[in-house]
Amino acid sequence: FAFLIAAWLLYRRRSTALWLYAAIVLGTLAWAVWETGFDWWELGPRGGIIVLVALWLLTPWARRGLAGPDARAPLILAVLASLAVAGYSMTADPKDIAGELDTDKVIPNANLGNDVPAGEWHYYGRTQFGQRYSPLDQITPDNVAKLQPAWTYRTGDVKGPDDIGETTYQVTPLKIGDTLYICTPHNFAIAIDAASGKEKWRYDPKIKLDKDRQHQTCRGVSYYADAAIAAGQPCAARVYLPTSDARLIALDAANGQVCPAFAEGGTLNLLTNMPYPKSGYYYSTSAPLISGGKIIVGGAVNDNYSTQEPSGVIRAYDVGTGKLLWNWDSGNPDQTTPLAAGQTYTANSPNMWSTPSADEKLGLLYVPLGNQTPDQLGAGRSANVEKFSSSITALDLNTGQLRWVRQTVHHDLWDMDVPAQPSLIDITKPDGTVVPALVGPTKQGDLYVLDRRTGEPVIAVNEVPAPGGAIEG
Repeated sequence: FAFLIAAWLLYRRRSTALWLYAAIVLGTLAWAVWETGFDWWELGPRGGIIVLVALWLLTPWARRGLAGPDARAPLILAVLASLAVAGYSMTADPKDIAGELDTDKVIPNANLGNDVPAGEWHYYGRTQFGQRYSPLDQITPDNVAKLQPAWTYRTGDVKGPDDIGETTYQVTPLKIGDTLYICTPHNFAIAIDAASGKEKWRYDPKIKLDKDRQHQTCRGVSYYADAAIAAGQPCAARVYLPTSDARLIALDAANGQVCPAFAEGGTLNLLTNMPYPKSGYYYSTSAPLISGGKIIVGGAVNDNYSTQEPSGVIRAYDVGTGKLLWNWDSGNPDQTTPLAAGQTYTANSPNMWSTPSADEKLGLLYVPLGNQTPDQLGAGRSANVEKFSSSITALDLNTGQLRWVRQTVHHDLWDMDVPAQPSLIDITKPDGTVVPALVGPTKQGDLYVLDRRTGEPVIAVNEVPAPGGAIEG
């Protein structure tokens, strides 16, 4: 209502319009700080446009012909107050909690999941549990400042003039024995001697650049030592390379040669059975998880490019042959039998662009899911999309059947998809009961602590309804 009065006064060329608008700016500022605190990302949407209009009202052409005393001063003060609050909020973190972790409470003999040697890193999160924790203790808070570079290795893979904007280096190296395995933005797979930094081998998948691709990156490769093949034989240990042109390639970990027994001559086509398999719209940027003799693959899609997107299907392949064992599609969650040739998965279903974790003892796979494009409009979403978007979903590792789902945002309109691999830990409750738990971080800054057997909260989850709007969806 105050905006309408200010507009009417401006139409009547009264300088009191500036007085009233100054009051609107200050009132909005006070309300925004009261509601959100000094949080820039929440203050900006509440006052940004209002301050921009105030700046326009201070221009000579907006004030020309206004009757009455000069009213610039109150509006200038209101704008300066808003800019001061905005500037302070950019440097303040209202959600920051100062303090230090109590190292006395670290349990060095905790359940770290799979048996990985202390000085090695076999999975994206070190183990299938995704804990990202190393038990090494040589580097301490007391000596970390004394570290010196032992060697430097340059991949030579740099962003070129024809690359897309989001060409980034995000790899988490694997360390197996004395070798590091990495991938680069353009999907070169490289083996490096961990002691000297010298390159052992390099494989170039010769991907084609595509301007429609949203991300040009590789976050990691996967490793598997096949007990059925004698050590020293070709492809007894393999590195699996996901590529940004939707392939999964099996390489001999010893020399980087393609392993021809996997899929079609060593390469798996991830566009098989995909709806809308347009180049650049579906690709894998994250390391697949290998568990129970299966390699579990998800994929990224282009956000907000189209509503005719590829599927977010999760697929499990035999780690040796590349044969599809099961597929779980959140758009058709009850059907996990591999599709026949010519059939397609559900288009534009919520996807897993990061990496899952697994508990082989429970036989469960834990999948962090995103949401459907367009991210900011929910009109027309199906019941399955509403159920699985922005969730941690547990699947049977052997069959792909749904076991439970825990949503972190209902009817997500803010692109709050679950972005990270869940971590599996054991929690001892005050009564001595040990609960196999899962910790799932979210974009909201929340940590969901769930019983990984059932998906029920170990630590209470408080849900707060969000206000709706007039637009459908």
